[in-house]
Amino acid sequence: MIRIGLLSDTHSHFDDSMRDFLEPVDQIWHAGDIGNGTLFAQLRKLRPVVAVSGNIDDSRMRQLVPEIQIFNIEQVKVVMTHIGGYPGHYEPKIRQLLQTERPQIFVSGHSHILKVIYDKQLQCLHMNPGAAGTYGFHTVRTMLRFSIDGANIKDLEVWEMPKRMKS
Repeated sequence: MIRIGLLSDTHSHFDDSMRDFLEPVDQIWHAGDIGNGTLFAQLRKLRPVVAVSGNIDDSRMRQLVPEIQIFNIEQVKVVMTHIGGYPGHYEPKIRQLLQTERPQIFVSGHSHILKVIYDKQLQCLHMNPGAAGTYGFHTVRTMLRFSIDGANIKDLEVWEMPKRMKS
């Protein structure tokens, strides 16, 4: 079993409350708009990181992390990208990728809106952790934490913090 901390849209912001939520996880997944290499290095010191670049990430960050990640963890296939949409509203290139790859989990960010939706048509769990940073229109900062045990995805937890609070 492996515990995952999932976040997105940090826009270079990382504080103690975020660190506390991620402390018990084995791996951190970041769904883009990391912001800068300093934040990425902080996350990597905390736990191993799987990340994708987002639309605000500069060329240096894009050299560190790809636009799309496709990987297996335990017995679960994962596709992660920053801009991907959600069930019924996928970006066209992502819809085709999901139909080809057939992951059990699809992770995206970008919207700053927390969504966890099971796509019955693709038999895939879509996860968007919302925005953990302080930049953007959202009023609540969010992240997710969950476990993968073999082929089972379980123990989903949501972290919420009012945006006006910095830590």
